[in-house]
Amino acid sequence: MNAQSAGDARIVVAGTDTDIGKTVFAAGLARRIGASYWKPVQAGLDGETDSEVAKRLGGLPAGRVLPEAYRLCTPASPHRSACIDGVTLEAGRLVPPAAAGPLVIEGAGGLMVPLTRRLTFLDVFADWRLPVILCARTRLGTINHTLLSLEALRRRSIPVLGVAFIGDAEPDTQEIVADLGGAAVLGRLPMLAPLTATTLEAAFAASFPHLPI
Repeated sequence: MNAQSAGDARIVVAGTDTDIGKTVFAAGLARRIGASYWKPVQAGLDGETDSEVAKRLGGLPAGRVLPEAYRLCTPASPHRSACIDGVTLEAGRLVPPAAAGPLVIEGAGGLMVPLTRRLTFLDVFADWRLPVILCARTRLGTINHTLLSLEALRRRSIPVLGVAFIGDAEPDTQEIVADLGGAAVLGRLPMLAPLTATTLEAAFAASFPHLPI
């Protein structure tokens, strides 16, 4: 780690969209810097939750996976899932918990995912003012989504550590995002088969040798 000590770092892993691999990235990051992991809102409880995936792929002990503030049953936007469950999401409960050492916080979906009819994850991130790593998939549409996400973060004065790409190599995509978005490209995590704690640890170390934390 070359820019600052990761000893007490708190980092938000956000995405340009849903289902782009940010849980995998967050798991790899948590393992790499010896961090705890926290998912503030889990929407959808069938199968493995994101916290369970992060624990498995990050090789994290149970004590380093912190309990979600909200666990909602329906796999949908949190505002809709909460409505179905009869739950009101309160911003006051979405406060990063204390952790021994660094903490990786994973958002849900893209930046503008609504938590209520009046509150988005971007609003919460703006309140926290914690540095963000923006995850983006190397697929059609990524340039637009990534540039819009970077602009949204900067309009709210949210610090951006850089962009982490996930997927097949697309050098031009990475270059144009760096040029037009003015953001550091931290690296690219390839799709892994098999995807295990061991293969993720090796690929993450090779893909992100110089993280700014």
